[in-house]
Amino acid sequence: MPSQPPPRLILASGSAYRRELLARLRLPFEVIPPNLDETPIAGETPPDTALRLSQAKAEAIANQVGPALVIGSDQVATLEGEHIGKPGNHERALEQLKKMRGQEVIFHTALCLLDCRHGAEQRLQLANIQTLVRLRDLPEHELDAYLRIEQPYDCAGSAKNEGLGIAIIERIDNHDPTALTGLPLIELTTMLRRAGVAFFGG
Repeated sequence: MPSQPPPRLILASGSAYRRELLARLRLPFEVIPPNLDETPIAGETPPDTALRLSQAKAEAIANQVGPALVIGSDQVATLEGEHIGKPGNHERALEQLKKMRGQEVIFHTALCLLDCRHGAEQRLQLANIQTLVRLRDLPEHELDAYLRIEQPYDCAGSAKNEGLGIAIIERIDNHDPTALTGLPLIELTTMLRRAGVAFFGG
């Protein structure tokens, strides 16, 4: 019997990092960025913020498309319980890193897989992958030089571990090395398998 074509897979994100990670799975996919307000709700915990936004991103795109599997993901960084967002510019990034140096930062990377292939009965899978990152206690001039080289102003916490940012990190603790970059592929492949996606034929 001929193998079934893979389901339509959509990444609900404008992140180049997530797009590059998803491409590792060698599955055909589309990218449709959602248009959402990502401001945390007052009193909301960081994990709840990440989970809510990952689901909201997937749902926003699911409402625009037909039968598909839609992936949403969101990441919230925290230091001593306080949200650390994307800095947006050099000055804010430097202030973030000065506050974080020598400290342990928790990154909550939430993942949502929304299965919209069954009409009104949408099947939802949600997970939050936690990563503990301890930054080196580096002098300001090194942090400034790192920022000017990498310009990680679209990264929560300014710690872009994919490049030279790995040199400002002392330790990373988690069970999914791709979670810190923004899309936990170990968890995602588990979710996709549950949804019937085959990675090696069959």
